[in-house]
Amino acid sequence: MLEKKEKRIKRHKKITSRIGIEKPRLCVFRSNQYIYAQIIDSGKTILSVNDSKDKAKNNKVESSKNIGKLIAEKAIEKKITEVVFDRGGYKYHGRVKALAEGAREGGLKF
Repeated sequence: MLEKKEKRIKRHKKITSRIGIEKPRLCVFRSNQYIYAQIIDSGKTILSVNDSKDKAKNNKVESSKNIGKLIAEKAIEKKITEVVFDRGGYKYHGRVKALAEGAREGGLKF
């Protein structure tokens, strides 16, 4: 039987095989403590944001939403308005969903 990590990696490979290369992708990595977001275009990281340096002890979901808004602001500064959301094999709920909503509120389209 596959472990949780192996199942997630298998789902992630399936997802990334379907994503085209026309637009940059917003990748999400979620650990137990922190959440990381990167915008990658053709294999090169353009932006990265994480909440590991966030000293305010917010709720993890609120912190994820703030990270989404922050990466959207930085992306718009670099003239990136449309991305493809790559959830990294994680289910679309909780912190991953909050990050996506924050990015949409910040002005990114996906």
